[in-house]
Amino acid sequence: MRNLIKLLAGISTMFLIGPLTADQEFPQVTEDGLHLERQSKHGVLYVKPGATLEPYSKIMLVDAYVAFQKDWQADFNRSRVGVAKLLTDQDMERIKNDVAGEFKKVFSQTLQDGGYEVVKEAAQDVMILRPAIINLEVAAPDTNTAGMNAVIVSSAGALTLYAELYDSVTNDKFAQILDRQVAGDRGFGYRANKTTNRQALDRTLRGWADRLVKRLDEAHGSGE
Repeated sequence: MRNLIKLLAGISTMFLIGPLTADQEFPQVTEDGLHLERQSKHGVLYVKPGATLEPYSKIMLVDAYVAFQKDWQADFNRSRVGVAKLLTDQDMERIKNDVAGEFKKVFSQTLQDGGYEVVKEAAQDVMILRPAIINLEVAAPDTNTAGMNAVIVSSAGALTLYAELYDSVTNDKFAQILDRQVAGDRGFGYRANKTTNRQALDRTLRGWADRLVKRLDEAHGSGE
């Protein structure tokens, strides 16, 4: 876990302070031998040469590591006026735990609905998904304040998925994904609250999970 945190901190510093750009410089090959396969304004995909999802019909889902955008708590609290409740360290931990729990719930359900069993034991047909949500920003976080008024926002916030795929038997990492999304972006202002935040998060997580199911289907010859 310590090595993962160090790696994610480096990724945040190098690539994810703000949107990605089409001409941004990414290494063609990572230190562990993965090759850059795809790059867009949202993120990048690295894959081990010759790797395929075809052997895998089951997924071992590791609990998601969650980290906020650097200085986000301090910046948010500076923006509060009057008697508005400040975000405490306990609030931050609660939000991170909520996001991690929602990640597991949404991904597990989406994978299972797509015909891919979520398991806890290694096997030849099991792929490990090790996810992290980093650079998390929440436009209107719930501070558990009684009678809290909704806030007018253009989106629920932003978050980046960093995920690694491993063979569960060999522990060989064969893919690495980085994808930045704005959650609940409607293109206009709307009243945000705890419920709309959860709905926006779920839509974003389900979009990522659906893409994984699609790639698995394609590898098994069952995609459209």
